[in-house]
Amino acid sequence: MKIINKFFHSKILYIFFVFLSLIIFFFSTVKSEGKAFEINNIDISRPFEINFNKNEVIDEGFIKAFFELISLITKSQDKKKIHSIKLNKIKAMVETFSIKEEKFIDETYYVKLGVSFNRKKIFNYLREKNIFPSIPLKKKIFFIPIIIDENKNDLLIFSNNNVFKKWGDYSESFHLIDYVLPTEDLEDLNLIKSKYEIIEKYDFKEITSKYFLNDSIIALIFKNESDLRILSKINIQDQIILKNQTFLKVDINDDEQINKIILELKTNYEDFWKNSNQINTSIKLPLNIKVDNNDNLKILNFEKTLEETDLIYEFVIKKFNKNFTFYQVTFNGTPDVFLETMKKKNYNFDIQNKIWNLK
Repeated sequence: MKIINKFFHSKILYIFFVFLSLIIFFFSTVKSEGKAFEINNIDISRPFEINFNKNEVIDEGFIKAFFELISLITKSQDKKKIHSIKLNKIKAMVETFSIKEEKFIDETYYVKLGVSFNRKKIFNYLREKNIFPSIPLKKKIFFIPIIIDENKNDLLIFSNNNVFKKWGDYSESFHLIDYVLPTEDLEDLNLIKSKYEIIEKYDFKEITSKYFLNDSIIALIFKNESDLRILSKINIQDQIILKNQTFLKVDINDDEQINKIILELKTNYEDFWKNSNQINTSIKLPLNIKVDNNDNLKILNFEKTLEETDLIYEFVIKKFNKNFTFYQVTFNGTPDVFLETMKKKNYNFDIQNKIWNLK
């Protein structure tokens, strides 16, 4: 009788693990392409005339959404390589789209679109063009533009500083940097003016520390009779870069000229930030990982993390048994970068064997 009970118990246990494995296999989020790129709030309008074609409006939305995505994940110089892409190529990379809103006003058709692009196809296309995309991470950065009037030996920080006044007037939806400008503090003004003789060497920590931001950009704008030299002191992620730019024949009080300078500065800062988060899609590191089946929630959370991690190109379940689920993960980076990336997400691995074990 005991032998029969033991046999029956083993049989039930075996069936349980088979059933659990099937659940994992069929209902887990096994994505080969990771999360999609979502571009929302694409506004298109067109006169509602006899030859009106709604499909043409949607196609225009695809093009607009694609170039907004490209502006979001590539540096400014890379966008020039893909300006002549065909519509069919763009549509092949669209995963889904939705009409968020549509209306007719004064014989004009207005539509707001949301477009989802296949992440893997976008990366493959960019790799064909020899373009490395960047992770589209938003960033808050403390920013101070200071005009140094070399003729008058004076500093302009708040009042009479057209760059400071107009900096927030221009922004694009694909800009990743959110600039935090200082408040007009008399104490800060006097402190900075007292550093006039050593302004290029001054670290501004006494001011930046007040805003509880680790990253900052100090733009020192040296003005002579007609030209500007701008020294940008970029301090991001403990990396300090000095960048010099010269603008000839500039009227500091001309709004149009100042807007062009602001646009160029913001483009350069965006490029620097994107460069810091670039994905080398030419690296495809295969990693074999096993996860204990005793905790189904752990498996689901792990897969969700894989799906949401930008540097992961794809992942699939290779096999499973009653004890473990085995994954193959393709990573756009080195093993050390993978381990560090996952550690930040509270995942650690035993890497002593060829197949890594999620702890």
